[in-house]
Formats: sequence, C-alpha cells, structure tokens
Amino acid sequence: MGLLIQDKSLQPIIEKVKNGERLTLEDGITLYQSPDILTIAQLANEVNLNKNGNKVYFIQNLYINPTNVCEAHCKFCGYRRDPNEDGAYTMSMDELLQYVSERYTDKIREFHIVGGHNHTVDFSYYVDTIKTLKKNYPDVTIKAYSGAEIVFFSQISGLSVEEVLNELVKAGLDTLPGGGAEILTERYRLKMSPDKATTQEWLDVHETAHKMGLKTHATMLYGSIETLEERLIHMIRLRELQDKHHGFLVFIPLAIQPKKVTASLKQRTSAFDDLKTVAISRLMLDNFDHIKSYWINIGTQLTQMSLSFGASDVHGTLIEERISHSVGAVTQSGLTRDELIWLIQGANKIPVERDTFYNIIKVYQK
Repeated sequence: MGLLIQDKSLQPIIEKVKNGERLTLEDGITLYQSPDILTIAQLANEVNLNKNGNKVYFIQNLYINPTNVCEAHCKFCGYRRDPNEDGAYTMSMDELLQYVSERYTDKIREFHIVGGHNHTVDFSYYVDTIKTLKKNYPDVTIKAYSGAEIVFFSQISGLSVEEVLNELVKAGLDTLPGGGAEILTERYRLKMSPDKATTQEWLDVHETAHKMGLKTHATMLYGSIETLEERLIHMIRLRELQDKHHGFLVFIPLAIQPKKVTASLKQRTSAFDDLKTVAISRLMLDNFDHIKSYWINIGTQLTQMSLSFGASDVHGTLIEERISHSVGAVTQSGLTRDELIWLIQGANKIPVERDTFYNIIKVYQK
C-alpha cells in the first residue's frame, strides 16, 4: 500500500494489514491515539475496496416503534416513558397497521422494529406485532427486537432465549437488529444501562440466533463514559463471536446523542472521532463484510466523507426515525432513495440498493 505516513508508529499496523494479520487491542489504541487520520483513512479505505470495491449499499426501510413504555432507565435514552407518563404509548394492532399504511410504499424492503421494555403487556403482544405485519406485508423483511429486548422477553415469559426466538421466527421474524449492545463491558453497563441485558446475555442472544441460522446486526454506542480500550474490547468481543458462525451482517458504530437538540458542540462527538471510529472499526473487524455509517447520528455530509474511511453502507430511508430524535439528533428523520443515491454518487461511489441480507436489488450507474 503506497501510503504517505506522517505518524511512523502506524508502520507496523500497516504491515499487519497488508499481510492480512489481525490487529490487537494495542494496535487499536495506537490507531485511536494517532493524529494521522489521513493515513488511517487510506488504510481503512484500502481494506474496504478489497472487500466491496466501489459499491456502497442502502436499503429502503421503515422504522416502527410500537411502544415507548420501558422498565429500564438507561442514562442515554430520551425515548422511554413510564406507563402513565405524558407521551407514553403502546400501539394496538389496528394502530400499528394504520401507522404503517400511512408511510408504506411498495419499494420498502424492511420493517425495522425496536421499542421499550414494556412490562405492562405480555410476550404475546410482541409476537402479535410481528404476526400482524407479516400477514399484511408478507414480502417485507421483519428486522425486530434488540438482543436486550430478547432477554427481557425471556424474563417476562419464562421461556429460554432459544424458545423466545423460535416463537418470534414462527410469527415471521427474519433477523435481529444490532441495538442494545451499547458498550459490551460490565463497567459501562452498570453505570449506563444497569436494568438491561449484561454483556454476556447480549452476546448469547446473538450466538443463539446465529446457531439457529438467523443473520443479525451489531452496533456500538460510543461517545459517553467508555474508554478507548472499552470500545476496542467491544469490537474484539464481536469479532470473536463472528469467528464462530459468521452470523453478523454488518457493524454499525453509533455516535451518542446529547439530551437536547440545543446541546452545545462540546456535548457531541467530534467529526474527527466519528470518522476515525468508522475507519478503526473497518480495520479491527476483519471478519465483517460491512461497516455502516449511520447518517441519522453523524449527518449526511459526514456520512458521505466516511465512504473514504472504510464504510460500505449508509443504512436506509428510515421514513421516520424516533429514538435518536427523541434526544439530540439534528438530522432529518428520513431520506428519499434519490437523496441516498445522490449522497453516494457525490463520494464517487456506486450506489447499490439492497435487501436486508445484502442481496442486490439494483445498481445505480451514472
């Protein structure tokens, strides 16, 4: 790789990447501490080009949040409500269908479903949500319920994780989203999300799903109290699970949002950190096919830049995103297909419309 290197401490890492050697936690620390972001970008871009060429993927999808009632009290969440709190809601099946019908187009390939840990309804509510959508929209992929939600369902139903997943699959579940991971260390989780699944429980849900033949997604919520070492431990734990079954489709680093839209610049992750985290994710997660740049959290222009930092996916149309926008996200809540195509082509990449499993729907050549 003919890189112009300013930080010579990166040379051993460059050699490792060139030779296909796996990076260590210490290598990751060196990357995060290096000011030479352009060398890191070139390195991550080379890795991505070898995996995906100039293709950048997106999907036409719809976010659905059937309920915001939640028993958990995560420090970073502005979305949750207590059962009788102002703004709390739990959609009936009729309300769910009305919500979807008002936003649905025949180009939508995926319903992305995440809600609260609503302890006022039975597990059957969550099963019925999937069953209702699958019955009325049989050709749309159902991506539903984070690993933390699956653990919660197990707790309220008395079923094992595998039994919960089997019931959901029978109802029409196709894949799990990557949420609920946050940072996969117990120090972080005890401080930030003590009421939710532990590190091992989240990993066990996804491993169980992989063993059942389900493909799933993985996220990392960065930019709060975690150390750089904890970010890398998170990536390495995902990498180790990926080695076992190759069940993860994509890794999605998520920049944490401040509590208010009016929050100052200092309360947000920096562009430098966002781009570097995309690039380091690409370098550390050598057994992941895709790194997704989540435009909802870092904005469309930084997402466009990230396509030269190792990202190969810009997520989707979303239509109406609520969770990040319930706190400090200042981006649009949805983009059109044409806007996503424009964004990708503006980075001199080839837009590829995909389904949930990265099967190609259409390639958009200029």
